[in-house]
Amino acid sequence: MRASLLISLLVIPAATAAERGTAESLYDRHVVFDHGPPTDSYFQSAGVLTAPSTLELIDSRLPLDSRHYLVPSNSLRLTWKSSPGGDWRATLKTRSHYGLIDDFDGDAVSFWCFSDTGLKPEDAPRIHLEDVDGNGTFTINVLSGRGPLPAGQWIQVRLALSDFRAIYRGTDDENFKLKHLAGIVFEQGLDDGAQHTLYISDFQVGRSNAPHSEPPVAPQSLSVQPGERHFDLKWTPGGNQEVLRYKVYRSLDGKPFVAVGIQQGDFNRYVDFVGKPNVTASYKISAVSLSGAESPLSAVAGATTREFNDEELLTMVQEGCFRYYWDGGHPNAGMALEVRPGDENLVALGASGFGVMAIVVGTDRGFVSREQGAERILKIARFLTHADRFHGAWPHFLDGRTGKTVAYFGRYDDGGDLVETAFLMQGLLTARSYFGRENPLEKDIRDTITALWRGVEWDWYRKDSNSDFLYWHWSPDHAWHIGHPLVGWNETMIVYLLAIASPTHPVPPSLYYSGWAGQSETAVQYRQGWSRTTAGDHFTNGNRYSGIKLDVGEGSGGNLFFTQFSFLGFDPRGLSDRYTSYFNNNRNLALINRAYCVANPLHFEGYGASCWGLSAGINSGGGTPQPSGDNGTICCSAALGVFPYTPVESMAALKHFYRDLGAKTWGIYGFHDGFNESQRWFQPVWMGLNQAQIVVMIENHRTGLAWKQFMANPEIRPALESVGFKSNTNPVK
Repeated sequence: MRASLLISLLVIPAATAAERGTAESLYDRHVVFDHGPPTDSYFQSAGVLTAPSTLELIDSRLPLDSRHYLVPSNSLRLTWKSSPGGDWRATLKTRSHYGLIDDFDGDAVSFWCFSDTGLKPEDAPRIHLEDVDGNGTFTINVLSGRGPLPAGQWIQVRLALSDFRAIYRGTDDENFKLKHLAGIVFEQGLDDGAQHTLYISDFQVGRSNAPHSEPPVAPQSLSVQPGERHFDLKWTPGGNQEVLRYKVYRSLDGKPFVAVGIQQGDFNRYVDFVGKPNVTASYKISAVSLSGAESPLSAVAGATTREFNDEELLTMVQEGCFRYYWDGGHPNAGMALEVRPGDENLVALGASGFGVMAIVVGTDRGFVSREQGAERILKIARFLTHADRFHGAWPHFLDGRTGKTVAYFGRYDDGGDLVETAFLMQGLLTARSYFGRENPLEKDIRDTITALWRGVEWDWYRKDSNSDFLYWHWSPDHAWHIGHPLVGWNETMIVYLLAIASPTHPVPPSLYYSGWAGQSETAVQYRQGWSRTTAGDHFTNGNRYSGIKLDVGEGSGGNLFFTQFSFLGFDPRGLSDRYTSYFNNNRNLALINRAYCVANPLHFEGYGASCWGLSAGINSGGGTPQPSGDNGTICCSAALGVFPYTPVESMAALKHFYRDLGAKTWGIYGFHDGFNESQRWFQPVWMGLNQAQIVVMIENHRTGLAWKQFMANPEIRPALESVGFKSNTNPVK
């Protein structure tokens, strides 16, 4: 996910949950669909039809219905007519995304159905299941083994795997694995020629003979914090029992409480986006078990939204995104998870480095106390002290329970990752500087981080003493098999700066120009290989894009994480190497990216002057110059993570994302990772590499906090001087 220059790693299949020794949450092990985002069709569905049969679709997907639902606040609407000679199929896909592996637990599927008019078994659709390997069950009637569906009632249908094999057996059903369910296919039954509508909710994988459980204990300590147009709800679980989901009830202006939403059981936060200021709301919540038993309601809590000025909006956004690292950090390691929702133990090193800087910002802003922030940083540093290292470098991923390497991208991904280590160390050095008070806690932070910093063998990752490059990865079992030299322009600049600055294992300053900014045939071919252009293949560019000059970068500059990952701590203001001022170059990269979105050559829905920002994320990736890799996904951290360079343009994007798109893009950890209006993709999912870009770069725009703290480390200025960085005339806040 990090960059197209590392794309060869990403084509290696990720390890399964079983291979990683980890498990998904209770919710992820059982829920296929319970509700969709506030849009008109469900992204994780698809439909096809052959006339004269009909099937209601919106952009080839199943509609969502907000008038009929069992689980608030919508259901799938299946409207069809089965005619002679025609055919239709509608597939409900599982919720799988990067970082979330479907690993279901059960021997049956269940779902709830509702029909306004009722449905006879002979008029019902047929259904079969498919797994990730393409194996499927036999196709049976949805109402197999039961009578007609009564009108106006939600009725649960439960189908065991044995039901799909009761009459006939398919050619591949013996190989079908419900554990790896990929899709549920509804299809045409008997051709009665009549139109029917079936509403479908709460599709789960479970046990055919699961006992009914006692209701959970009611959630405790519900609190409500108002935003400008939303409410943040937080609570404490009422007991130790497993909770499938929480159910949220709201009362507006003293009216009766109604169910307005749910939250999966591994989260203790919920966002209710009411859409405007000056709204007063009260809330209660309940906990729901896997069998559907609901707890008593919590105590009532409420608040009132109000209009925010620009500074308050910035603080609100920073605090929301900060929660990813604070509330969402691994309970044992304290570090950032790669993706949420996702593997609950997959700790990401680079994301954790960025998260450390977000914690510094959150501490300085008062989101947590200084002591709380310091304790979390020390917890992270101590965990890293005992975690796997390879010549001082940490792997890309660790198991948050044990500190052991997780070879997530395949067997060769089992050693030290120098790029992720640099991202981590950038954050740790920022924290070392910030927590500089003379008390035992902060002294322990500084001593522990200094020991970690001194232990990184940057020179080992040169491969040999004559190499012109640093290399990304080394494995104790596979050596330099993943043979990526680190060649800019991309996100790896910080690796060279820290390697040169190392007090114990430095590399020569000349590697900055032979590696990062190298002009050799190897460097040129490497740039051409991932960018697929000769523009900028010698590091310098010099062309104009949308009238904006780009000094350094391939093609039109690629995605905006190139301007972020190395510059969260490294302050480019007032500094130039022999090729450019990186503050100016980053600003121009951001403006070119925005200009591309305004021009919108591929005609994606939503793009414009206040809806821009292309970067790597859950539903987007790469790093190649646009339009290559542009699939219509706006990554929220792109425009908001370049705030110091484009404050006016970034603020316009922030207001559009929050005020106009609202519940489609804002959730418990601030802005979602991204959204795609053309695809109707508004999934509430967050990525550890990206949320910190928003927190930290907004702060660098406001106060320069992370820039000042990182640059205050005594090793940094001498390293920059040895490279040949010079002061320029850029204004410095």
